[in-house]
Amino acid sequence: MTGFARVDGGAEAAPEGGESPIPWTWTWEIRSVNAKGLDLRTRLPSLAEGWESRIRERAQARLARGSVTVTWTLEQADRAKVPQVVVNEPFLREILALQEKLEADGLVYPTAPSLDRLLAIRGVVEVVERVADTAVIAALEAPALADLDRALDGMVEARGREGAKLKAVLETHLDEMAELTGRAVAAAETQPAALRARMADQLALLLEASPPVSEERMVQELALLATKAEVREETDRLTAHVAACRELLSDGGAIGRKLDFLCQELNREANTLCSKAVDLELTGIGVELKTRIERFREQIQNVE
Repeated sequence: MTGFARVDGGAEAAPEGGESPIPWTWTWEIRSVNAKGLDLRTRLPSLAEGWESRIRERAQARLARGSVTVTWTLEQADRAKVPQVVVNEPFLREILALQEKLEADGLVYPTAPSLDRLLAIRGVVEVVERVADTAVIAALEAPALADLDRALDGMVEARGREGAKLKAVLETHLDEMAELTGRAVAAAETQPAALRARMADQLALLLEASPPVSEERMVQELALLATKAEVREETDRLTAHVAACRELLSDGGAIGRKLDFLCQELNREANTLCSKAVDLELTGIGVELKTRIERFREQIQNVE
């Protein structure tokens, strides 16, 4: 589920007020890390926040899991970064009105103020950079979202490359689990002798118990011991779950949740195998199998 994609683009758009179109550039960046579901976050200019639903639809059509952050940054193209001169007309009118009043009161001699003197007054002229407004955002929406599609496709490709590497790792873990299951089957064949020894010990304890244990109780205890020692069902299920994992890896698609479920089943069978073991060899195989399953579980958290 981890990945990164970046796409740069640009187009011309005219700000409000009838100005000529100017060039704008943008960048889409998409980052993805592991998560149980699809957790999508967007970082957009305030005027473009209305795009969020369309961004979410596009992401959900391509991604099933991961904590995904989509960022869009917008600025003027370098050739358009010419400062805009803005005259504060209300302030200028106040200055001219004040001069007329002072002349009428005889406090100053009537003079025609020169333009350069008026413009030199602080606050009359401001130099500002053009910023995107609603007209610009509306004009850029179609080409910008087309580039978002390209970025999402790039994210899918990046995650696919990562998944191909991860698949090889998972297959190695499955090979190890299959080999350990085979060893468990072989070790289980030696259990009857160990079981007979344990049953003899158990029977001796029951016969020596005080007060004496009933014949029915002895039969129950021995039957329980015999049942616990049979591990064929567990090894058969382990083999089946490993095969199911291999099939999912071959099929591809969004398989992370299914693998997670199978991993829980694998762990359950390994736990039962350990609890039924009557010798150290089978117990050791069960513990080693649980270790491999845990490593497999850690890796499938990265699978979509």
